Amino acid sequence: MTKIRTVGVLGCGLMGSGIAEISAKAGYDTWIRELNDDLVARGRANVAKSLDRAVEKGKLDSNVRDEVLGRMRFTTSLEELKDVDIVIEAVTEDIDIKNEMFGVLDGVCGERTIFASNTSSLTIAAMAAATNRPHRFVGLHFFNPVPVMKLVEVVRTIAVDKDVFRETFEFAKTLGKEPVEAKDTSGFIVNRLLVPYMLDAIRCLEQGLATTEDIDKSMTLGTGYPMGPFTLCDFVGIDTLYYIAEIMFEEFRETRYAPPPLLRRMVSFGYFGRKTKRGFYDYSGEKPVAVDLGI
Repeated sequence: MTKIRTVGVLGCGLMGSGIAEISAKAGYDTWIRELNDDLVARGRANVAKSLDRAVEKGKLDSNVRDEVLGRMRFTTSLEELKDVDIVIEAVTEDIDIKNEMFGVLDGVCGERTIFASNTSSLTIAAMAAATNRPHRFVGLHFFNPVPVMKLVEVVRTIAVDKDVFRETFEFAKTLGKEPVEAKDTSGFIVNRLLVPYMLDAIRCLEQGLATTEDIDKSMTLGTGYPMGPFTLCDFVGIDTLYYIAEIMFEEFRETRYAPPPLLRRMVSFGYFGRKTKRGFYDYSGEKPVAVDLGI
């Protein structure tokens, strides 16, 4: 049984808005902090759009949607989160930015407040050690899209209090998620296995093993995966994959985590995948078309 009643979310981008939505859906009063009013407006619109889509599909009653939105409070001030029971950080993967915010919150929030990070690649210890509450600091790694994906990795550091970890684990269940316990190493469980798979697919393409389409087709039809590795790369974001791979290579110093040259070139040219309409596929037309990458 969790004692958590109020939730704070740092960041209201793709992941933060999803976390805020499921928190409010679960009945928690939820504070969402963004850097400025424009980002607040965009984040609020993202949540409303997601909830409206659920209403249109008959998965959510319109009255419930209004109740969910009524539990959400948006702010540009970190100090507004001073009374929440748990803060979940979901901002850009920059350790300095994260630690600066947690440093402010460490002096603002009460001793009971649990700190959590949604990082997908950085170690939780790198943030927890920068606060005065490493014993109350955990990882809560959700998956995109947050309202749909059932898994959340609850990450245990060597310093966290076991009761705090257990309370956070139970909290994740109240959000309608299936939590799993992971130790605090870069990439945790899913990315530890998934990132080398995507990087290997890129290396296979570089080496001329097969075309982009045929590698994707082989992995969907041959293994039953819902999407091939290049479609997945474009969905995750080529720049995001590159950044995660760099962090994991720095952590483990193993070549399987090293970004392949093709990945570096694509990032240099701004081929980030779906969000830029160009990655391994071109998304500017009615259907995705594989890009000629000169291989």
